[in-house]
Amino acid sequence: MKLVGKHVDKNGAGHVNLRPEDDEDMWHLYNIIQQGDLVRAPAIRRVQSISATGSTESHRVKLSLTIQVSRVEFSSSGAPSSSADQTSSPAGSSAAAPTTTAALHISGPVASENRHVKMGAFHTLDIESNRDIRIEKVDGWDSVALARVEESCVPGRGAEVGAVVCGEGTAAFCLLSQHMTLVTHRISVPIPRKASAPGTSQYEKAMARFYATLYDAFVRHIPYTSPSLRAIVLASPGWVREGVFNSMITEAGRRGDKTLSKALREKTVKVHVSSAHVHSLVEVLKSPEIVAQLKETKFAREGIVLDKFFKMLGVDEMRAWYGPDHVRLAADRGAIGTLLISDELFRASDPKLRKTYVELVEGVQQKGAEVVMFSSMHESGQQLNQLTGIAAILTFPLDVEVVEAEEREAREEERRQQEAETLDGG
Repeated sequence: MKLVGKHVDKNGAGHVNLRPEDDEDMWHLYNIIQQGDLVRAPAIRRVQSISATGSTESHRVKLSLTIQVSRVEFSSSGAPSSSADQTSSPAGSSAAAPTTTAALHISGPVASENRHVKMGAFHTLDIESNRDIRIEKVDGWDSVALARVEESCVPGRGAEVGAVVCGEGTAAFCLLSQHMTLVTHRISVPIPRKASAPGTSQYEKAMARFYATLYDAFVRHIPYTSPSLRAIVLASPGWVREGVFNSMITEAGRRGDKTLSKALREKTVKVHVSSAHVHSLVEVLKSPEIVAQLKETKFAREGIVLDKFFKMLGVDEMRAWYGPDHVRLAADRGAIGTLLISDELFRASDPKLRKTYVELVEGVQQKGAEVVMFSSMHESGQQLNQLTGIAAILTFPLDVEVVEAEEREAREEERRQQEAETLDGG
């Protein structure tokens, strides 16, 4: 993302001009833009005009529109599945860019004068890459939104991990960046059981087809020549990953693709997972091999912290709290060491609810706690969302029932004091 311009005063009033460049930038905008914001972006509108003869003509006009946001929709779509994707690549070819594209649609009434569109007319802005977008927050920019803008404009981002989660005959190709996990492609090749294949020849032929299909799909959907790609993960139950790795090394040598051969030897990490599903990426991200190699990346940090929370929940549940109400109670007592919070909570349609989460984050940060913002486009973020989207690892144990009883007693005491003051005043 490019920061084209920023005009925000100390009270949060003002606007920001941004230029999205890739799918992850669209995801950032989805998390930055809220209902009620004023958004200005290029648009194409069909307008009608009446000619001198009285006939009506309709034509499309390119213009810039400002709308007041009533709805924001984001979608990421990978390439379709294929049962036998056998397209071959020329010898020595480099990886093609993934075909994944994200779409961001912003709808609402037109909020500024335009000679082609009436004020209040409903319109949907389709946000495109390399087109500037201006965002003004009517209620002001808060610290979380401004931090997201700064983070989105950090240069040198991109897919840091290419992962292939595979089983016998199946494979899902994924790209992991700081904020997103995208499934760019899937393949499925029927594999007969060894026991039912005479002499296992049918099985071996089917596996050969699977390896060839996987190789071709890998070349097209994993950008192994990208300087930002830090690791290539081959994950599977059993020993499928070993067969995949060996077959790819052999095929790269046969085709004379020295670049791929070098990338596979230097960047490949083979990880055992319990199932051949994309959900297994959570296991991948907390495996010792990946932790050692990617400990500085945001998504790896998410996996480590979430794993630490679940372990704490099993060992000492008085130091592992979750749910908005309980986490706020822990924050009030200065007990939070690490706050786990999903970006989904900051997309609340109610601005008051968003404000409570912003204040919670700011409050625990002021007390020295670590805040880990989870992306709901990563598996770890989706797991946290299933756990209410917010959790905390405490620095010292607190009994939930005791704390809630103290809160009730404090509220009762406050009520009695108010009644006493009312009687004295009367």
